Amino acid sequence: MKKTLSIIFGLLAFVASYAQKVDYRVLSVNEEMGKEFTKITSEGDYLLWTVERTRNGISWLRNRIIALSPNGDEIAFVSERDYRFKVFVKNLIDSDISVQKINKDMVLDISYSPDGTTLCFSEGTESGMQILTMNASNEDSLRQITYGSLDYSPMYSNDMTSLFFSRWEESGTNIWCYDTENKTLRNYARGDHPCPIPGTKSLVCDRENSNGKKEIWKIDYESGEEKCIASGHGSFATPSVSPDGEWVAFTGETAVPYGKGYYYNTDIYACRTDGSQLTQLTFHVCEDACPVWSADGKYIYFISQRGDSKGTANIWRMSFEH
Repeated sequence: MKKTLSIIFGLLAFVASYAQKVDYRVLSVNEEMGKEFTKITSEGDYLLWTVERTRNGISWLRNRIIALSPNGDEIAFVSERDYRFKVFVKNLIDSDISVQKINKDMVLDISYSPDGTTLCFSEGTESGMQILTMNASNEDSLRQITYGSLDYSPMYSNDMTSLFFSRWEESGTNIWCYDTENKTLRNYARGDHPCPIPGTKSLVCDRENSNGKKEIWKIDYESGEEKCIASGHGSFATPSVSPDGEWVAFTGETAVPYGKGYYYNTDIYACRTDGSQLTQLTFHVCEDACPVWSADGKYIYFISQRGDSKGTANIWRMSFEH
């Protein structure tokens, strides 16, 4: 149990002692002019968010802790309440109330299937981390996919024949796949946080380079062709592909000049799936992270501490134009 919890807490990157003063009350900055920001959750939703900052860099929660239903009607998120990680869902159409969705106390991440019928997530247990699925409207339909390993970050392919996920192994983090038709498992490639590209046999993921920084990679899982599509001085992680398969949004490490050194935080970045047009989308000195796309590709939902005097993390929606 101690080993499993230490791995979980390592994944979640809990808060360290060093911090700088940030005016979280600021809603947006000049570099974000023209973008529309809308707050989705409230302080009482207790959105799970952690960050560890030092004088030389930053580590942050890289799990997919928010997920938007394909029809855009609801958003699911992991909430930290009484030292438990629970999944709640907020209706975006006609309700401000968040309702618990999954009766589990150690959920690490979550995603919807492309058709919206299924929720898939990872759960921390005494023996490891495992992948489960559930009918989005029927909690009694829980089904365990993996056993006895350290598995997380599940996401279906567009045709739902494959369920990709990350597996933490002694050799590093690798991308595995569960074949939903043959009920078999297969190791595909080195990487983390896989996200399939709609209409293709490719996915994007993040992968650590020789300098210990994360990059965004595109992998054709039929031909085996691999290409780095986004890298920088800091880490890029947890990619999310737009519904049309044209764009990838992800969290990136940003170094802001501060005194004689730098203040490190996280921002939302995006690029084309071919690696072109790498663009920084947010510039606030608070942490912005974990982007997911709206069904029409016109908005990005993400986690941010902006617009709150206490720096409480909430889900925000940002317009996206290209």
